[in-house]
Amino acid sequence: MAQDPPVSDMSEDQARSELQRLALALAQANRAYHHDDSPSIDDATFDRLKLRNAQIEQRFPHLKRKDSPSDQIGAKPKEGFCKIRHRQPMLSLSNAFEAKDVEDFVARLKKFLNLKPQSDMRMTAEPKIDGLSLAVRYEKGQLVHAATRGDGETGEDVTANALTIADIPKTLSGAPDILEVRGEVYMTHADFAALNVAQEQAGQKPFSNPRNAAAGSLRQLDAQVTKARPLLFFAYAWGDLSEPLAHSQSEAVARLQALGFSTNPLFITCDTSEELISHYRAVEMARADLGYDIDGMVYKVDDLALQARLGFRATTPRWAIAHKFPAELAWTELLGIDIQVGRTGALSPVARLNPVTVGGVVVSNATLHNEDYIAGRDSKGQSIRGGKDIRVGDWVQIYRAGDVIPKIADVDLARRPADSRAFDFAEKLKQEGIQGQRAPGDAIWRYSGAEPLADLAIESLKHFVSRQAFDIEGLGAKQIEQFYNRGWIRSFEDIFTLKARFGPGQLQQVSKLEGWGEKS
Repeated sequence: MAQDPPVSDMSEDQARSELQRLALALAQANRAYHHDDSPSIDDATFDRLKLRNAQIEQRFPHLKRKDSPSDQIGAKPKEGFCKIRHRQPMLSLSNAFEAKDVEDFVARLKKFLNLKPQSDMRMTAEPKIDGLSLAVRYEKGQLVHAATRGDGETGEDVTANALTIADIPKTLSGAPDILEVRGEVYMTHADFAALNVAQEQAGQKPFSNPRNAAAGSLRQLDAQVTKARPLLFFAYAWGDLSEPLAHSQSEAVARLQALGFSTNPLFITCDTSEELISHYRAVEMARADLGYDIDGMVYKVDDLALQARLGFRATTPRWAIAHKFPAELAWTELLGIDIQVGRTGALSPVARLNPVTVGGVVVSNATLHNEDYIAGRDSKGQSIRGGKDIRVGDWVQIYRAGDVIPKIADVDLARRPADSRAFDFAEKLKQEGIQGQRAPGDAIWRYSGAEPLADLAIESLKHFVSRQAFDIEGLGAKQIEQFYNRGWIRSFEDIFTLKARFGPGQLQQVSKLEGWGEKS
């Protein structure tokens, strides 16, 4: 967005054209995310586009389009499902991105309610689960139907699928005669990893992250497919009711838990914006240990009578806000540092991480560049990361920010283990039996052994078949590793003599490899 003109400098014609562009881009992104379960842009980009659209509309209110993204929630229900109209709309939430946004939100609420600025106002704070929103309706204690958010007004009937989720009770005892429970369907990191292994073994495309896996699993036309997927459900709200659950948000959530629903253990109440922000920071640091994905915190006014006074805007409640985590950043634990051999013989350190979702992608590795980078120095010997070195066992902040390969932005020294040791590159090479040396003035260690390394040969072969070189379609990095490890390819020349060298026996072996069949 850096090349886009500031909203304050726009002419009316520029604003009209930009609103048209943003409406199209956001509609396509909404469909990809909510309808196809295959996001086309990351959350941070989507949020920036939507914020820019709102800023233009604020400056040129007469140019607001009938199809304005500001008035849209989710996407139309998917074809193939029956439709269910929500008795009460499933609204979205307005966003906060910084602590000041949260402080301003609380100040606006107090002003609206004629409360003194210094007075306390009880709020609830809970993690914003990165999954698929679901509304489950009960009548006289019996589950009668379940629907996705859809476009907020009408959702997809996924009742048969919801019945396969263990976290969703089939019957309730002691509930209001009519109770619509709302929550989020999600998948744990461990279950996501196991599902992707199964997908690849079946020759199917793996999911990019747990949210897509959960959404794609719930929105199956065949409930038996959903039943085979490890889905879970956190309840956090309600829709249509025949009688109130409680007098406050916190009491109502406790009532849902008593009825048999899973509610989030990190749900708390706070009296000030400072407490909200403190809890936000604590949960942000604990994200990697939760075992499931969250993308922020949700704050709500606790008193339901005050919620009623505050009311709603067109698509969002006034009494709630989502405080988003930076989409490109996440904290996690560094489990180990390995050495990889590049095709040129360069010895590159790689961080092995406790998997965490960053920018919509599950990250388990990050580049560490070289020995100086680990020690907290750049190529000129200047301090980076405030001079903090990187050690096994550290809690590190990972960023992508448009980069394909994740990197480490920061280290939390307060969480460093007491027995941690500075990383010794030479000692690590010795442990792994790799001969290497670092020439004076060179930032990179290089392989110096007499015997060729398998890693070095494989990396050279991968580069040879890549798009930057011979661009051999159907023979990528994964296939090179398979063929090298079986002794079928050892040199560039071997690639071009495969057909002549392969008899029926080898062809049969190839067809049984993961991802291969008769055609390939």
